[in-house]
Amino acid sequence: MDSSRDSDTAGTADPSLDGTEILVPRRRPAQQRSRERFNRILTAARSVLVDLGFESFTFDEVAKRAEVPIGTLYQFFANKYVLICELDRVDNAEAVAELKKFSQQVPALQWPDILDEFIEHLARLWREDPSRRAVWHAIQSTPATRATAAATEKEMLEIIAEVMRPLARGASYEERMSLAGLLVHTVSSLLNYAVRDIGSGPEYDEAFESIVEEIKRMLVSYLFSVATA
Repeated sequence: MDSSRDSDTAGTADPSLDGTEILVPRRRPAQQRSRERFNRILTAARSVLVDLGFESFTFDEVAKRAEVPIGTLYQFFANKYVLICELDRVDNAEAVAELKKFSQQVPALQWPDILDEFIEHLARLWREDPSRRAVWHAIQSTPATRATAAATEKEMLEIIAEVMRPLARGASYEERMSLAGLLVHTVSSLLNYAVRDIGSGPEYDEAFESIVEEIKRMLVSYLFSVATA
């Protein structure tokens, strides 16, 4: 059973728990048919994560929803921690694609406009796709998943750090990366707050939009203080 196999990862010697390695799939599909199975697994994993939560997340249920043998999951993923990290990579890649689009606009956007567009994009994703929040929570579960998430987000942070260059004049690369990380994790934490009790209907939409506007106001004010420090 999958539950017993997943429980085997509970030992402290397992690198998927103790943070001694970055978690990646055993292999990535090359052929179209295999890619379709891989994507079905990821889609099913999101639905299981949203419906059951990470504690009750099992490969048995993912395989059932993806309509693949459970052995197919183990061909790609050693355990559920590796699978969760792959979902985080997908989410991060989408965010990176949007950031690149914003930062490459002609005429170039100024940093407040890029920040505004980026927060709007993330807010829409968190509002419309409950799996975003579920993945964000699950990725905090072990030192290795957190370390993998940190490695995954590096490209996004580098784009933001470059956008912040005119703002944080004289700041080193490391300082701008730290600032970028602070922005990204602050936005994620506040969006988690914004959607925690959100339902459907105009009153909920208005409440959510109000919080998003406050997030923008808070971060723009903070960044202006950085610029004038």
